[in-house]
Amino acid sequence: AAARRPVAASGGAVTAVAAALACAALAAAAGPRPELAVWLLLAPVAALLFLVDRAVHRLPDLLTLPLAAAAPLLLGAAALVPGHGGSWSGALLGGLVLGAGYLLLLLINPRGLGFGDVKLALPLGCVLGWYGWPVLFAGAFLGFLAGALYGLGLMVLRGAGRGTAIPFGPFMIAGAWAGLLLGGLAA
Repeated sequence: AAARRPVAASGGAVTAVAAALACAALAAAAGPRPELAVWLLLAPVAALLFLVDRAVHRLPDLLTLPLAAAAPLLLGAAALVPGHGGSWSGALLGGLVLGAGYLLLLLINPRGLGFGDVKLALPLGCVLGWYGWPVLFAGAFLGFLAGALYGLGLMVLRGAGRGTAIPFGPFMIAGAWAGLLLGGLAA
């Protein structure tokens, strides 16, 4: 029966508080620039994806595909407002580059990633690419670093092996969040 608990019951309140704190940090980093509205609209979906992937090791199309469509469209609207701190063309290229990079990783090692990770890479690449290539690479790297450290911790503390499956979406999202903080502060 415990395995059939609703996802929200397995940490929804903690995730809601964490999402609110993440939004507050994004607001502090981005300031009153137009992209802040985009970050605040996309953050709850990212928090839900974080929670779902952590609970069931899946990134559902019902969430990833609308996020992949919304990120470039919302950033395009933000680019039309004076005072923005990024580049819409950079966002589009960032989404394509990060999505292609994850697709390549999936093709090289299909057991290492899922296609949901590839779909999530598209909007994360867009939001990171908004602030430029250094932010894109930093956010992607921080996601991989966090995932690697978590995996290493599992190996040391629980004797997990290389074949132990871990959800990677939460690390991708955390890395993108950290990248957005860096980009918002630097813009």
